[in-house]
Amino acid sequence: MDDADHADETDAAVDADQADHADETDPELRAAAETAVGQCLGVAAGESCVVVTDDETRAVGEALYRAARGRTDGAVVVRTPPGDQHGAEPPAPVAAAMRAADVFLVPTAKSLSHTRARDAANEAGARGVTMPGVTREVMVAGLDADYEAIAAECERVRAAVDGAETLRVVTPAGTDLTVEPGGREWHSDTGLVHDPGGFSNLPAGEVFVSPATGDGRFVVDGTTMPYGLVDDPVEFVVEDGLVTSVSDDAVRDQLETAAAEVGDAAYNLAELGVGTNVGVVDLVGSVLLDEKAAGTVHVAVGDDASIGGDVEAPIHLDGVLRDPTLYADGEQVALPSGV
Repeated sequence: MDDADHADETDAAVDADQADHADETDPELRAAAETAVGQCLGVAAGESCVVVTDDETRAVGEALYRAARGRTDGAVVVRTPPGDQHGAEPPAPVAAAMRAADVFLVPTAKSLSHTRARDAANEAGARGVTMPGVTREVMVAGLDADYEAIAAECERVRAAVDGAETLRVVTPAGTDLTVEPGGREWHSDTGLVHDPGGFSNLPAGEVFVSPATGDGRFVVDGTTMPYGLVDDPVEFVVEDGLVTSVSDDAVRDQLETAAAEVGDAAYNLAELGVGTNVGVVDLVGSVLLDEKAAGTVHVAVGDDASIGGDVEAPIHLDGVLRDPTLYADGEQVALPSGV
């Protein structure tokens, strides 16, 4: 081994050690991790808890592990390479670890929310949270919140939309989309996950449904991948529950890549959601956080099998809409005050 090789290994070891101990000198990150493990998941002594992290989210993963380790001797951390895209299945050992645990926390660069691995873990009785694309800044901004208040906003919004035959959302940017839930269940992502088999994103705060069908157009002028905050709004045209046109090349490429594997399932109108996290006051460019921002609506394309639909796809692409007006069977819904 030459000196350059040795220097590279030394630098890598220093970087790893800094990631391991980042939260020890970052009280805000430590407090956010303790909120996630304590208030949101209620990890208790004697429970098994697995934190799944990757090379890009290691600092957050280690902070969560330390918070969990402070509550139970059964905490472990599993590190995996970043996935190729949101919704791709994790390696089999990661899926097995999630399924075998009482509690799982999954801060990863690519989302494992809409995967069969996550479904199987919940079906086995594990409760847990996924945190796709999470950063230190997102952790601190999204978890510095009163999750009981967020749960109350979820309950209020859900009462206004539950049972509606049609939902229509319009925005100043040009969105005019009508969807029909078709009797599918609305879900509340409160961030409070205390029962076996429970699941949430963190940061949390949304009410959402997987529509049976929909028509119209939605214009993403907030946040979507691969951009984060968009410079130019992205328009999607929807016909009979399928996206038939996308105005942006990079976004279209993501869907076409998934469609090469699963066909039209990649273009499925997968979700309509309402942000209820009253602690999020600005869009920051993270889909994970921005789709929860109070006063926003988000629409997703692709997989919906994990949220009450029947379409499986290796993609779940969310787009956040600014300044929406939402109608349930023609009656305007009072959205939470926020962004």
